[in-house]
Amino acid sequence: MSIQANSAALTLDSSSCADEYRSKLCTPAEAAAEVRNGEFLVFPICAGEPILFTNALAARQESLEGVTINQQHHVCKDYFTETSPKHIKVNSWFTSGASRKAVQNGWADWVPNYFHEVPKLMTEYWPVDWVGTMVSPMDEHGYFTCSLSVAYTMAALKKAKKVVVQVNENCPRTHGDCHIHISEVDFILESTDPVVELAVPPVTEIEELVGGYISELIEDGSTLQLGIGGIPNAVCKALLQKKDLGIHTEMITDGMVDLLKSGAANNSKKTLNRGKTIGTFALGTRRLYEFMHDNPTIEMHPVDYTNDPYIIGQHDNMVSINATIEVDLLGQCASESMGTVHWSGTGGQADFVRGATRSKGGKSFITLPSTAKGGTISRIMPTLQPGAVVTTNKNEVDYVVTEFGVAHLRGRTAGQRAQALIEIAHPDFREELRAAARAMNRM
Repeated sequence: MSIQANSAALTLDSSSCADEYRSKLCTPAEAAAEVRNGEFLVFPICAGEPILFTNALAARQESLEGVTINQQHHVCKDYFTETSPKHIKVNSWFTSGASRKAVQNGWADWVPNYFHEVPKLMTEYWPVDWVGTMVSPMDEHGYFTCSLSVAYTMAALKKAKKVVVQVNENCPRTHGDCHIHISEVDFILESTDPVVELAVPPVTEIEELVGGYISELIEDGSTLQLGIGGIPNAVCKALLQKKDLGIHTEMITDGMVDLLKSGAANNSKKTLNRGKTIGTFALGTRRLYEFMHDNPTIEMHPVDYTNDPYIIGQHDNMVSINATIEVDLLGQCASESMGTVHWSGTGGQADFVRGATRSKGGKSFITLPSTAKGGTISRIMPTLQPGAVVTTNKNEVDYVVTEFGVAHLRGRTAGQRAQALIEIAHPDFREELRAAARAMNRM
């Protein structure tokens, strides 16, 4: 076929797609009105949540019974109330500020999971009647992109009976395995609202110290995964003088933009996906979203690829950096609960710790300030609080870092671990921890 014929076919196809688009355009209330009692819905993580649709669904919740939502890191707060569960019950796969109180009070439930297994668990263990997602505008070929939140969305799309997309001109168009064709969509909502953002807070002195310790142990050419929060931001700042870093992560952040723009990260030494930054969702400021827009060096892929420990472990010199709430003297890390009080979720921490320890030259860092509650409580404990959820277990923990230094635990005895962790605890608590270690015959 000639170039002219190809062009004519494309014009015809574009016109057909535009017609189909217009036929599926509706209001949020019209789409939400189609949800029936007992149906199961899936929404993406945070910035991918179709807020117009979830708000409209919440507005009519009293007319519904037995509706279930499966989702990580929620935005809409309106169905996380004491009276909501009869109408809309949420299974939280990673608890956010919107859902935390509801989970802690039993108004919402939560699903234990490894992040890389979520697509499989959602589609094999739960019905999927609806999936809704925020998308970038449709291109001339009829494709939207899942933009800032791919994760488990693509798997849910394959099983869903009905698909609603919220088209937002402020969503970046992304590359990778993240495309939805107009023929797969049932309802289209349009929005010009700003995308959910996460501000970058100033780096504290403690975070800067922790970031500095970690950066000294990261070699040029390493591939990085960084979690969320001040310490990962501090690490990015400390790594700006490194060379040939790569990024294979779950979450893409503003700090990574700094690494990529400065040239410290160029993905040139990666074992897989050389030349590409790989992630499964993104959350940050407008600056991040603009940097991602139609950027061919950044690819978004489903989480069962990005977070698969086998895939992660194939990267030489893989480095994972994540935070925890407390650590005991064996190195067990409780990153998702405070005793029995549920706080967040496993997320990708276990996936990347496991993957980094499989990697040739790999390292995983678990970070935390040495104290909590204004310095009155040590976050390095003789034993974890009763009921605490162990996120990174004693057999997989590698490095633990506080503002007082680095404890390298992998391959060490129980006694050596206790001694190393006490050395990076706050000085006010070291003697107390030594006494506890002696009582457990570890010193």
